[in-house]
Amino acid sequence: MLRGGKKSYFAAAVCIITLTSMVTLSYLRLQRLSHLPKIIQEGSRCRGKITNSTITALKDNRTFIISPYFDDREGKVTRVIGIVHHKDVKQLYCWFCCQPNGKIYVSKAKINVHSDRFEFPYGATDIVCLEPQNCDPTHVSIHRSPHGHIDQLPRFEIKNRKAETFSVDFTVCISAMFGNYNNVLQFIQSVEMYKILGVQKVMIYKNNCSHLMEKVLKFYIEEGTVEIIPWPIDSHLKVSSRWHFSMDGNDIGYYGQITALNDCIYRNMRRSKFVVLNDADEIILPLKHPDWKTMMSSLQKQNPGAAVFLFENHIFPKTVSTHVFNISSWNTVPGVNILQHVHREPDRKDVINPKKMIIDPRKVVQTSVHSVLRAYGKSVNVPMDIALIYHCRVPLQGNLRRESLIRDTRLWRYNSSLIMNVNKVLNQTVL
Repeated sequence: MLRGGKKSYFAAAVCIITLTSMVTLSYLRLQRLSHLPKIIQEGSRCRGKITNSTITALKDNRTFIISPYFDDREGKVTRVIGIVHHKDVKQLYCWFCCQPNGKIYVSKAKINVHSDRFEFPYGATDIVCLEPQNCDPTHVSIHRSPHGHIDQLPRFEIKNRKAETFSVDFTVCISAMFGNYNNVLQFIQSVEMYKILGVQKVMIYKNNCSHLMEKVLKFYIEEGTVEIIPWPIDSHLKVSSRWHFSMDGNDIGYYGQITALNDCIYRNMRRSKFVVLNDADEIILPLKHPDWKTMMSSLQKQNPGAAVFLFENHIFPKTVSTHVFNISSWNTVPGVNILQHVHREPDRKDVINPKKMIIDPRKVVQTSVHSVLRAYGKSVNVPMDIALIYHCRVPLQGNLRRESLIRDTRLWRYNSSLIMNVNKVLNQTVL
């Protein structure tokens, strides 16, 4: 009897597992079918105002569109980088218009609010829609309903539709410039260090800066080094200059920095071999190689298939200085002279130093500030003897005496080129 009972239990378990699997597969199939594009109109013209704004609010005022990008890494989809309210936005639809036949397709979007929201009500979001199989739409509209009139909806160009060859090796993404930013000298020094290390493009998501800083940016734009992405996020949301909701209770953290970083990755996915995610007061300093190109070549050989390279942040407090490189003409320029700050804070016990990244943009799906959230390859922690982040800012350990800091002058290896290049920029902009 006992054996028969065991067989009955086993058979029942098999039936339950089989039934559960069938229900799950049916559910997933229905979910997939619900997201397939459906024709809602034929013979129409692709109408609706094309918008070129960096941030566009939809009528619900809970959804903000940054830019759509074609992404064929997980099927033929349009991935829209946006910002949404994590509770209030439940469904969105992509409206595609296929030319020349004028068929209008609507796809139900998968709304993926990034996990690193830090408790703010609004967060970086991927709005992902399957594209029609029989056309390659050039524009898309986003709407909260599958019903309506396409000519009443703003249209967005779908970027990355065409394959491109890499135009640059390294692009630095800086997000976001705000607070009437006026650290002019350190900004010029950072950009010139980037160029010495092999950067061809610096992208800045600019909210605002000082008049003097505008002159410097204009110089770099005309030179071809800097590209400005307007970032008027405070026109749409109550922005925080802090990283966590508990610190001030506003709508979104740090001027929407995470959204800007994700947009910068996709914007450069087809044109830059590497994308560097750091702030304007941070420099990834190679210690065994002369520049980033040779460093990254070595790191990739050692870590085939890696998508993300993480570099440890080290604070060089601007409150502790040396009289070396006290260049008189620089003293009239607002900002920090990084060459005079070569004392590094020691590691703190039981505290992990934050990291910044050099990534392969084609292998990254979602990023946060100090790590990636989704990628098609592993993340590699780069040892401190290979490179570190020189971060000149206010101290984190302000109670330390000078003799407790570590004197680290390895930045001075670049001093001749850096001083010459900075002087050239200052003479054409500030002095």
